[in-house]
Amino acid sequence: MDVGADEFEQSLPLLQELVLGADFVGLDIEFTGLRSNLSRPQQISLFDLPSEWYLKTRRSVQQFTICQIGLSVFSSIEGESNKYVAHSCNFFLFPTTFGILDSEFSFQASSVQFLNQYGFDYNKFLKNGIPYMNEEQEKKIKHNILTGNWSVRSSLDKDQIKVVIDEVTRWLDLADEGDWMTLPGIAGFQAFEVQLVLRQALPDVWTVLKDQGVIVKKVSKQHRWYLDNTSCDRESCWKEKILLSARGFTVFFQMLVKAQKPLVGHNMMMDLLHLHEKFFRPLPESYNQFKLNIHKLFPVLIDTKNVTKDVWKELNFPRVSNLSEVYEVLNSDLNPTKNSGPVIIHASKCEKYGASREHSSSAGGARVPEPGWGAHVAVETKYPHEAAYDAFLCGSVLLKVAHLLLWRVHGAGSTPEPSFPLYLDVLAPYVNQVNLIRAGVPKINFSGPDYPSIRPPILILSVRRWPGVSEQQVYREFQNLCKFDIRRLTRTQFLLLTNKFKDARNILKEYRGHPTLQVSLYRYWRHSPNVNCLLQ
Repeated sequence: MDVGADEFEQSLPLLQELVLGADFVGLDIEFTGLRSNLSRPQQISLFDLPSEWYLKTRRSVQQFTICQIGLSVFSSIEGESNKYVAHSCNFFLFPTTFGILDSEFSFQASSVQFLNQYGFDYNKFLKNGIPYMNEEQEKKIKHNILTGNWSVRSSLDKDQIKVVIDEVTRWLDLADEGDWMTLPGIAGFQAFEVQLVLRQALPDVWTVLKDQGVIVKKVSKQHRWYLDNTSCDRESCWKEKILLSARGFTVFFQMLVKAQKPLVGHNMMMDLLHLHEKFFRPLPESYNQFKLNIHKLFPVLIDTKNVTKDVWKELNFPRVSNLSEVYEVLNSDLNPTKNSGPVIIHASKCEKYGASREHSSSAGGARVPEPGWGAHVAVETKYPHEAAYDAFLCGSVLLKVAHLLLWRVHGAGSTPEPSFPLYLDVLAPYVNQVNLIRAGVPKINFSGPDYPSIRPPILILSVRRWPGVSEQQVYREFQNLCKFDIRRLTRTQFLLLTNKFKDARNILKEYRGHPTLQVSLYRYWRHSPNVNCLLQ
């Protein structure tokens, strides 16, 4: 189900009820860009400590924004063994523009092309995106609204409001007292903004917000005074409504935080950084403070990338490169628990991802709040990189891989009756361990200290008879054999680091006895310029 600004507020009560009744929530986010084109020292590398990686990535998160969030809410069906219903929603977002709030963000051409290739609807993002703000922005706008110190800021809003005032003024010249007109197509907190401007500019009108738009009525000045002081729709009553509308998706984010349900993603580190920056608070400079904040917001995180990495090694499953391929392997005959695993069905409003045939057994016992959210068999149509679809894949992969782990622990004959709490028990080693792409450690531990690196050893390259050699030239020398991150140590020495042990072994073997390029294991006490300087 796609949800934009027009439908969001009406959907909130149902969304809240779904989340409160859920076992866990799958998450996926699409962005306007991933990483800034920074200079080489600012690019992430395998040499980075987690804190260094965080500070480098923080800059990119501040530069780009979220264009779509996908959530898939999984609930077990009461009275039916190991069966789940998934409610999947796409939320198109756009930063709040109201009063003093006017965000700046960038687009990255490669990200736009990527999403466009998979059919992303940029019109829904730009024209009907749900507003949002973080706590710092909310404090500013709340102060301005409650004190009456606000103004229309964006040139687009100013132009629109000027057109509205001109239209209403021309109508007033011809209208009689008691006549009314409709301003269609104005919704959300912009409707409150238009009404505030009209009431402040024109002393002989009264405005009311209806489904069809803003209704403007011509009234006498005495009647206007009476309405200003007695109507439940007067300006002072609007301020909390305006703030609620301006907060937009942040309202639902806070519901999600309050529910404290396990949050499931795939390679979800960037997702967590953006959730913190866009809906909670600006990312702190301290890496440890960021970890602490995320753990308070979401005490149970499960990254399916981290879980499946270990399972794939143990079971010798074929190599996969993305979430869709992981899902396909777990649904194939390669998975020994394919026929005994959890049954997952789509809610009827999410039939886009499933078959149109109703599920034969009753879903009446499920924690599904409204009859419109019935269930369909999970014979899915593929929508890769659509956020809600990927969120559904995350949740499905979690359930299937948890069942596989349970089977490995207990054996085929003595596996206990599966349930989500039992799945959480076998997933315990992976809880709050989030995969980290291209850094000195493979994952971040959000509930304690990070684990030490298990990367291959650092190699040192000593160059002879190649004056003025650069890092780029060294990279090109090795790129056909394997990929290394390279860091200059001295004028003629470079550090090499890869995330594959076999690549390190191959380079040591291939360049043994090379006349100009000598490669060996790096030893800090032997090769560090600082140590050498001290010893000398």
